[in-house]
This record gives sequence, C-alpha cells and structure tokens, in this order.
Amino acid sequence: MMDWSISIAILIGGLIFSMGIGLPVALGFFLINVVGVFLFMGGARGIDQMLSNGTMAVSTYALAPVPLFLVMGSLFFHSGLARRVLDAIDVLIGRLPARLSYLTITSGTVFAALSGSSLANTGMLGTLMVPEMMKRGYKKHMAIGPILGSGGLAVIIPPSTLAVLFGSLAGIDIGGLLVAGLLPGLILAIFYSILIFIQAKIDPDAAPSYDFEPVPLSKRVGIFCRDILPMVVIMMAVVGSILTGFATPTESGALGIVAVAALALLFKALDFKAVRTAIADAARVTGMTFLLITASSTFAQLLAFSGASSGLVRWATALEMGPTQTLLVMALILLVLGMFMDQVSMMLITLPLFVPLALSLDFDMIWWGLIMLLMLEVSFTTPPFGLLLFVMHGVSPPGTTLPEVAKAALPYILCVFLLIGLVILVPSLATFIPSLM
Repeated sequence: MMDWSISIAILIGGLIFSMGIGLPVALGFFLINVVGVFLFMGGARGIDQMLSNGTMAVSTYALAPVPLFLVMGSLFFHSGLARRVLDAIDVLIGRLPARLSYLTITSGTVFAALSGSSLANTGMLGTLMVPEMMKRGYKKHMAIGPILGSGGLAVIIPPSTLAVLFGSLAGIDIGGLLVAGLLPGLILAIFYSILIFIQAKIDPDAAPSYDFEPVPLSKRVGIFCRDILPMVVIMMAVVGSILTGFATPTESGALGIVAVAALALLFKALDFKAVRTAIADAARVTGMTFLLITASSTFAQLLAFSGASSGLVRWATALEMGPTQTLLVMALILLVLGMFMDQVSMMLITLPLFVPLALSLDFDMIWWGLIMLLMLEVSFTTPPFGLLLFVMHGVSPPGTTLPEVAKAALPYILCVFLLIGLVILVPSLATFIPSLM
C-alpha cells in the first residue's frame, strides 16, 4: 500500500500541474482520475467504476436546484426587472452623501437574493452603475469597491447556487445551508455601508454630492409598492418556503421561476428573447458544473481509496491543533487556492479532504460550511485570478488597471474577514435560522 502522503502528492500535485500547463479543469480531473484508477483501483476495472461514479454524482436530486436558481436569476436580469428595482431604490434613497455607493450595496443585496450568481450580480451592477458614477465624479475605488463587495453577496445570501453545490458535495443539508447565509449576508451588507460612510467622511471628494430632485412621500410609497414590494414577496416566498419546510430547495427554485416570470408578464417585460437567454445561460453554466462534478466524484473516491483522506485526518489530529486553528488552516488554504483557480475547482479539490477533517472535529457542518462559503466569497476577489476582478475590469472605465480594481476590493475583503471572525465567535449567527426549520 502506497504511503498516504505520496498518494496525495500524486493526485493533488498532478491536478495542479495539469491546470498550470493550461489544460481545462474538467480535462485535468479526468486525466488524473485515469492515472489514479490504474494506480489505486486495479486499472481497467476501475474505469467502469469511474463511469458509474460520474453517473451517480450528477443524477442526485440535491443538484436539481442549481439550474432552477440560475434560470430564475437570469430571467430576473434579462427581463428588465432588475433595472426597475435599481431605479426604484435610487428614488427611495433620496439625498445622501455617496448615495450611488449606497445604492449599489442596497441593490446588490436585493439582486443577490434574486439571482444566486455573483458573476451575474457584478456584471449587472458594473454595467449599470459605473458609467453613472464616473459621470458624477466618483473616484474609482468608490465606484468599483461597492460593486465587488455586493456582487459577492450572492455566494451566501439565498438562493445561492454555490451553496447548493457546496452542500451537495459536502453532504450538508442544502436547505439549512441556504438559509444560514441570510443573517450573515445582511450583516455583511451593513458592514459595507459603514465602510462607505467612513470612506466618504475621510474623503468627501471621493463621492461628490449632486442635486437630486426630492420625491413626495406619496410617490415614494407608490414606487415601493409597485417595484420593490413584489420582489420582496418573491424573496420571502423562495427563502420562506425552504425555512418553513413548505418546499424543498428544488421546489422553491421552481416557485421562484414561476413568480419572476409572472411578475415580468405583469410588467409586460417577458418576451421570447429573455426566456431563451435565461435558459441558455442556465444550461451553459449547469453543463460545465455537472461535467466537473462527474470528474470530481472519482477523484474524491481515489483520495479515500488510496488512504489519502484518512491519512490527512490522522496527521492533522496528531498535530494537536485546536479546532479553531484547524479551521483557520482550511481557510488559509482556500485563500491561497483562490488566487489561482475558480470556486468550483477549489471545492472539488478540497472538500474530499476537508469534510472528513471537519467531521472528525465535530464541527457543526452548517456553521463550518458557511465559513467555507465566506472564504470562497473572498477568493472571488483575490488577485491575480479572482473571477470578479476580471468581470469588474471588463466594465470599468477605460484606462483602469487590474491592480486598481484589486486595491478597491481590499477593504471589502477585510469586511468579510471581520464577519468570519464574528461567526467563529458567535456560531448562532449561522445556526439560529436553520434551527427554526
């Protein structure tokens, strides 16, 4: 039997090497799987097992919410409902220093609860808000930073497609993990707002004031009831149906699609193009994700079959690190990996190793899963390859460099770290709402 450290070096090292030479992630997984099957699972017989694993991995019911939440979010954006919400929040905020930055945070929080996708959230906000902010004389960090911060909220605020995928791969209750992010997500949005307030106080010229025509209270109430309240009802229906046990995450995703489509139809914003685009976007992302899951299912089994998973658990427990120190080491690993690869790949590589370790330390798995999701949110904006950095760079003003985008994201990353520390100190922030289910 090969030593577990050699096994893990072959499997993890080979995978990172394959990515480093430019192989697509899924192809890299399949290549290392074939090598591992011949080394640890008896060659040709293991190939049959690999194919069987892949079929079982993607046919699980737990993954069904992924395409549904993606369709719901894409339909929300492409039908024009997102623009209506943004315009309504703009009116309701009124005269306020750095109002466009606050508008970005507020809208991003609402969009996160209706899209489930950080990339879509960031792209939408960047396209709509950056030109207006630049026209109003906002400095780049006051325009770019709030978009990156609020864009990442979709990782933890339900319905998060990344949370569904994480829960499925880690064997965590998906409904509980989804609603666990609600309270921390709102706290994080408050942290972002406090940060904007401090930045505007330190440098008022970073977000100059401008004339804004006051809107009568009666008109504000009408705008709220017409453009905001229906979205709040949809959010409550999706999250509340999971929380109360009225619907499974899959059923709540279907409910969300019907609700968004009905609202778009009511506003005469539903057309064939929006429906086709929403389905095509969801199919593309779902297909890519499921392909990676197919490849990773055998990878996880290889880690277990070769003794790498159990060996790592024995090694980690022998170090006599406390649970908190072990948790911080996991977070540090995700932080480093986030500099070089996407979130799905990170989960597929680390969860087969992290989950047995977390279970051996008797962590509350929903609490642990939320902390890992927060670290994945951080990794969206860590240079040099954070995905949101590239999305934001693509919609930034001409002449904006990637280091400028990364610098604008830094204070918002620190806010996430502050929230992680708070969740570690007060676990009930993550477990209170799931305990009501």
